Amino acid sequence: MKLFRKAKDGGPNSTVTGYWLCEFKSLFSIALLKFEDGSRDEYHDHAFNSWNWILKGEVEEEFVDSFLNQTLVARIRPYFTGRTRMHRVRSKGTTWVFSIRGPWSETWHEYDPKTKKTVTLTHGRNIV
Repeated sequence: MKLFRKAKDGGPNSTVTGYWLCEFKSLFSIALLKFEDGSRDEYHDHAFNSWNWILKGEVEEEFVDSFLNQTLVARIRPYFTGRTRMHRVRSKGTTWVFSIRGPWSETWHEYDPKTKKTVTLTHGRNIV
């Protein structure tokens, strides 16, 4: 259980800073996320389902099959991101997102389009 902390969201190479109000990985997490301009190269899915409200800014959600790409903007209704949604998020400038995340599963995945390799990760971003 963690309360009121600031850290990179998505590992040390991430362009996202998380400001967690609370993080109880077995139950839920609530965070304010600051996306800096751009994105990491890797695509990823998640260890959790989440509901996300873009408060300010705009992101491009990119999929390996690029014809599914979509632009996400601020709106009242949240965006749902399921655990198995393999994507990357490219911020256009700075974007602020309020995120409520469900319980974590034990693993999630990252796909590197340069090497065409997928790795399975677990808590602490350790490779399984």
